[in-house]
Amino acid sequence: DRVYYIGEHDYYVPRDEKGKFKHYDTHGDAYMDTMEVMRKLVPSHVVFNGAVGALTGKNAMPAKVGENVLIVHSQASRDTRPHLVGGFGDYVWETGKFSNPPETNLETWFIRGGSAGAALTKFLQPGIVGYVN
Repeated sequence: DRVYYIGEHDYYVPRDEKGKFKHYDTHGDAYMDTMEVMRKLVPSHVVFNGAVGALTGKNAMPAKVGENVLIVHSQASRDTRPHLVGGFGDYVWETGKFSNPPETNLETWFIRGGSAGAALTKFLQPGIVGYVN
């Protein structure tokens, strides 16, 4: 009935010696410091769909009781484990290959860095279901 795409994004913003985020006049000026932060693979920010709050409030992913919802989740950099708080994936394709048999009834699944996965769920009761990693 519905399909939602979630892109999980990691940002690597350099900090100064006091721990405050640095500002640069150009992307070129930031290049060396940013590469150093990225080599450690510890992001300064992790967000869904490019922004804080991208899946909450007016940006929430609504569904009606009885609807089937396919959630497609991608992560470009690191492994992640999406989790439905108060729900589960009836059918989950962790590798995003719909030609493979899905796993069934998972609350949490594994998405490898640089790939995407999908979960199909039917909402059986009203309420708020959290989506976290």
